[in-house]
Amino acid sequence: MPYTPPPDLATLSLAEIARLNAERRLPPVEQWNPASSGDSLMVIKADGRWFHDGGEIRRPAMVRAFAGLLRRDEQGQHWLVTPFEQQSIAVEDAAFIATDVVMQDGALVFRLNTDEVVVAGPDHPLVARGDAELPALYLAVRHGCEARINRSTWLQLVDLAEADLTVTSQGARFSLVPV
Repeated sequence: MPYTPPPDLATLSLAEIARLNAERRLPPVEQWNPASSGDSLMVIKADGRWFHDGGEIRRPAMVRAFAGLLRRDEQGQHWLVTPFEQQSIAVEDAAFIATDVVMQDGALVFRLNTDEVVVAGPDHPLVARGDAELPALYLAVRHGCEARINRSTWLQLVDLAEADLTVTSQGARFSLVPV
């Protein structure tokens, strides 16, 4: 079945974005606790590229399918989870990359490298790490996984920020630099 990319974020209302997210219907990985585990031989590089056993996964549909099965445990280990087995996956920085952002109806809406859309707010906070000289900004996505905000998206956020380099989304306030 051919993949139809989502429409441009800037053309959607917040209600339309919420509807698109609801229609995605991700698997309930938070409900699965498989007894069997192993190593997937997969790596997500810091630039967002996925590899299996040394070879790059070049099919975007495969990456999107695997991304829907991701979760991160309390120790920071990422897992691909099914009802019957979980397999570890190495992640160099973050499982996702935020590649675009728009402000819609008082909310910051991010597009990820997997074409998913995440609305920042109390359930999906922005977290600044690093230091003032070299900040790194992350967005909570789901199941403990995060998206690293890429440079161009961070610069878009700076344009939307207050003078103190903070942004507000869905009533929550976030700093763009570590405090």
